[in-house]
Amino acid sequence: MARENQSGNYPTPIIDRHSKPGTVVRLIVLAIVLVGAAIAFVYLEGRVNTNLGLGLLGMLAMVGIFYLVSTVIGFVQIMPRAGGDVLSRIFIDGHPEGTVVTDKKGRVVYANRTYAELIGADNPADVLSIEAIMSRDSQAAEAVYRLTNQIREGTEGQEEFRLLKTLGGSGDSPDGPRWYRLRARLLDLGDAGERLHAWQLSDITAEREEQERFFRELQHAIDYLDHAPAGFMSTGQGGEVVYINATLADWIGLDLTRFTPGSIALGDLVAGEGMALIESVQAAPGLDRTATLDLDMLRRDGKSLPVRLVHRVSAARDGAPGESRTIVLQRSGEGASASEAAAAETRFTRFFNNTPMAIASVDSNGKIVRTNAPFLKMFSAAVARDDLEKGALFETVVHEADRKLLAAALADASHGQGEIAPVDTRHAADEERFFRFYVTAVVDGSDSEEAAIIYAVETTEQKALEAQMAETQKMNAVGTLAGGIAHDFNNVLTAILLSADHLLLSLRPSDSSFADLMEIKRNANRAAVLVRQLLAFSRKQTMRPTVLSMTDVIGDLRMLVDRLTGSNVKLDVEYGKDLWPVKTDIGQFEQVIINLAVNARDAMPEGGTIKISTSNVESDEVAGLNNRGMQEGDYVMIAVGDEGTGIAPDLMDKIFEPFFTTKDVGKGTGLGLSMVYGIIKQSGGYIYPESEVGKGTTFRIYLPRHVETQEETILAQADDKENAAQPAGAEGNGAGKSEERTDLTGSATVLLVEDEEAVRRGGKRMLETRGYTVHEAGSGVEALDVIQELNGDVDIVVSDVVMPEMDGPTLLREIRKEYPDLKFIFVSGYAEDAFAKNLPENAQFGFLPKPFSLKQLATAVKEVIEN
Repeated sequence: MARENQSGNYPTPIIDRHSKPGTVVRLIVLAIVLVGAAIAFVYLEGRVNTNLGLGLLGMLAMVGIFYLVSTVIGFVQIMPRAGGDVLSRIFIDGHPEGTVVTDKKGRVVYANRTYAELIGADNPADVLSIEAIMSRDSQAAEAVYRLTNQIREGTEGQEEFRLLKTLGGSGDSPDGPRWYRLRARLLDLGDAGERLHAWQLSDITAEREEQERFFRELQHAIDYLDHAPAGFMSTGQGGEVVYINATLADWIGLDLTRFTPGSIALGDLVAGEGMALIESVQAAPGLDRTATLDLDMLRRDGKSLPVRLVHRVSAARDGAPGESRTIVLQRSGEGASASEAAAAETRFTRFFNNTPMAIASVDSNGKIVRTNAPFLKMFSAAVARDDLEKGALFETVVHEADRKLLAAALADASHGQGEIAPVDTRHAADEERFFRFYVTAVVDGSDSEEAAIIYAVETTEQKALEAQMAETQKMNAVGTLAGGIAHDFNNVLTAILLSADHLLLSLRPSDSSFADLMEIKRNANRAAVLVRQLLAFSRKQTMRPTVLSMTDVIGDLRMLVDRLTGSNVKLDVEYGKDLWPVKTDIGQFEQVIINLAVNARDAMPEGGTIKISTSNVESDEVAGLNNRGMQEGDYVMIAVGDEGTGIAPDLMDKIFEPFFTTKDVGKGTGLGLSMVYGIIKQSGGYIYPESEVGKGTTFRIYLPRHVETQEETILAQADDKENAAQPAGAEGNGAGKSEERTDLTGSATVLLVEDEEAVRRGGKRMLETRGYTVHEAGSGVEALDVIQELNGDVDIVVSDVVMPEMDGPTLLREIRKEYPDLKFIFVSGYAEDAFAKNLPENAQFGFLPKPFSLKQLATAVKEVIEN
């Protein structure tokens, strides 16, 4: 059907109404000019001069010759030339896609031969526009409508559709349905001002058939992969499962109709700690890695599934972060040869017997099938080794109280559960030993009678540490509570003592109220002793540690203890040889010995012997003592024992708690042993009770050995020289400081800082009676404001430690920034070291413990001002 161009030898379009623009018009104009010239010569013949006529003819002849020559040489063009666009015309005329160009009214301006062949047109009259042809089919008409709208918007578009009928006809296509691709774009001719629509139509039936064939083959491959005898899944870079085949889904009980890519993670399908093995397989940059792993998958019903897993990790490429994983699974035991199975059995047996963990397998009835060597060693005391090897019930090695827990775990294993909670129990023959049993179901599909594997781990030491931690936390919590109570009570007692002192100053001993006030003061002091015991337990009481010899301390106390214990109780003291020195507060430690001796006396109402003994304990002996929580080191041991009623085992954990007592009401406060505990702990030592009901109790105290530092040696030598230089009978500085002051008056300016109003008011009144000028503040912030108002005209600051907004140590730091020499006294119910760590290094200050009396307050102020 294609016609060849005679000169260009290329296919010519079937319609090309736009290829010769203006040619006809120019030919008509040329004809009119020639006819007009002929008529003019006929009309003018005989009427004009012959010479004029010859001149006009000559001029016309010259013009004609000029155009003829110009046309021959190409200077003038009468017909349009196609030389400049031959390449584009050859390309579009012979393009394998049907091309048609229409104007804005839908008239065909251009159509190539391919388009005519596609629509079945044999002559130009049969060539119709795209709109006219596609309007016969609804699907094609919708595509043309969408493309037409895109052209009008100045954009290009493309549509694909299927036709059951032939293009340009009404009958069905003899080759069946055909697929077409239609492209459309706008042609803007620029200066001509004309906008045309260009359409390109191509038959893509063969391309579609190739795609469908490819998809059919891909679907066949996917169907094969889905139903392959091996499980298969693929994960994304975040571990999410993006594909899982039907075989694996059936193995793990996953409903594929409800599965969407990324809805589950790989970790959800792996039992136990198997993910650690999978994550250990890492690919090197740019490389892939494949590993074979044996582990358990986790079914949706919680049961485990042993599998062999071929794991391929694809490294990140093209700058994409992370890795993707492809996993192929095979049920354990499938496909293995006899030699491979025998080799695997040998390796397992060696591992089974050489592992440090105790392992045993049991059948569905809980009877032991086999055990490894560590298991036999660990539980031979509970059941005879022969019975273990012959198949005893596993429950015989478990404490009777925990056998129901074990039975429940074995029941879960018999049903194939993958996640079974561990069982914590005690040794059947030794209740001091604790174990944790891990039960794993056996679901390998073999004919083995084994239903579960049990791993045993001894947790005795862990339990001991947990008990120690719980006891420590309990004691710390109680200590914090006791310290808080003591702090508040100290404020109350301080206010009572100051008020009592103020009233006593205005009374004479003969007054009727004087005795009552003295009774109030005595009871307040008694209450202060109880508060000190609470502070001792919370390890916040004031201590003045010195280097002591326990031989001297016990020797000095012997007579006092002997008097306290009475005539029907005998005191037996056994001194150790060459005792090491220790460092503690002698007054506090004497209280420890006295309290323990009094408790020992009360435990022997019929009389008996109290034995006090001392000895050195070297570092290598500490481990053999089995004292929980005791650090390795050198200690001095002081033991106080009796032959009394003893302490019941269920009460041993409570004896150091404040207010706990076994004595009758009114015969004890329950603070004695709590104070002992706090003093020993604050001294860096340990105390351990041992008791047997009906035979007696022994408290063993371990104080760390004190090694004298170089600084302490120098100070001791200086004290010796000073004492040697004094005259006979003269007192040293220490005695002088303790000498009672008689003149407690003064004229200094005092800033009293205390958040407790009763204490602040009482202290202010007492100091003013001694001649001091007193300014008061309820907090550290207020104290700074007062100093600012007074322009620093303050001689001494007396401040509480614990206050809202700004505490005492912070107040000291702020004041010393502007007034580095301002004297300072801290008042607190806690020991100095409880807050000194919050102070600047080498900070100078005085200290007055609560509760205090008027005399103690005045004495402290007087001494700090003078020194």
